[in-house]
Amino acid sequence: MTNPLAGLFKARQKEAARPALFARGMRLCGEYLAAHEDRGTPPDARISRAIGVYAASLDTPSADSFDALLQVGERALEAGGAGELGLALDVAETSTLIRQRSKGAWRLHGRALDGLGRDEEALESYGRYLTLVQNGDPAEGIARRIDTLRRRRACLEEAAGLFPGPGAELRGLPARPTGDAAPEFAAFTRARVAEHGMGDPGVRRLLELYGTYRRLVERSGTADPLLGGTTPVGVSGLRGLLAGRTVCLVSNAGEVFGSGLGAEIDDYDVVVRCDAFRIRAEGTGRRTGLHAVTLRGGTPWEGSPWTQRTGIRLVFGDPAGAWRRATRQRLVPGAQEHVGDASLRRPLADPALLGEDRWDAGTSTAFTVLRLLDFLDVSPRLDLIGFDKPGRLRPREAEWVMDRATHVDDSKMRIALR
Repeated sequence: MTNPLAGLFKARQKEAARPALFARGMRLCGEYLAAHEDRGTPPDARISRAIGVYAASLDTPSADSFDALLQVGERALEAGGAGELGLALDVAETSTLIRQRSKGAWRLHGRALDGLGRDEEALESYGRYLTLVQNGDPAEGIARRIDTLRRRRACLEEAAGLFPGPGAELRGLPARPTGDAAPEFAAFTRARVAEHGMGDPGVRRLLELYGTYRRLVERSGTADPLLGGTTPVGVSGLRGLLAGRTVCLVSNAGEVFGSGLGAEIDDYDVVVRCDAFRIRAEGTGRRTGLHAVTLRGGTPWEGSPWTQRTGIRLVFGDPAGAWRRATRQRLVPGAQEHVGDASLRRPLADPALLGEDRWDAGTSTAFTVLRLLDFLDVSPRLDLIGFDKPGRLRPREAEWVMDRATHVDDSKMRIALR
């Protein structure tokens, strides 16, 4: 006989488990911060801020603690260090327990495993994500990573079949972390070259497979290397795109999100947004003419793809190798019409542009793009919206802005530089 109360009891058990899981998430965050304190190294500032938001959400009934927890994982993923990837995985595992059908949680779970080189487990989590997406299209970056991991596995499987006896060494590699599998694949390839020589057809095919595997380890495969017709632009090209056009730089602050300034923002010729931003037409406006993003962390190429549609995308970052790899992996075909080339990757420090020593690597994205636009000096109107309160810019950045402001309108959260 079916117990009519069974479903109710199960639902209550799940509800009772959630506070414990959110507390577990807070403990994981605390352990991450404590580990940095023990080593005497400061944690990534963006992770610390996300942890603060998460902690505050636990005591705020109207806040979405689940979303705040996922944001901790996302910021950890962007930072990219081993400890940060471990935190991202722990957060993702906790999130999948809280909401077993959350696309965001399974996506984070797969990306964290992927970042740790645990390919087979990452594919399993990505598979859960695809199941939840159902008839919708998966995110461009996830589809590309799934294809890349499958192609890497196929390289190992075909290589093992070329030399059945010794190939047994390769058969277990897909289940091992990439950091272990890649050196063993290299050693296997060297051994077969020494044993059979370069003239052997099997050796030649093995070398092709190894080369493909190494490229897929270094960067995700892409079906469209030309990025859907995206045009690279340098300094003169950017100047030409902005000449004579009014520009506003919009803050990601919550006050803008609920400001009701959307129509006024969309009246500018070029709307500039930075890093990860959200659109709510009534407050933020709908349009994005220029998107600026700064690469952060030790492995910035592992961050989320830049899928937001924009006319121009500027990617700031140093060193050059990390910048090249990140742009190859994170730019999405068709998501931008123009992309800044290497001459625009570090405008503040580049002696060919500003060459100002006073700004360090921690300079905010908003100020970097603002200083570049001010230097180009081709826009008849250059305004900031939502940067009127302390904390939106670093103190020295805010001082620079206010020293050059021609007008401040508190009612519109607007600072004019022209």
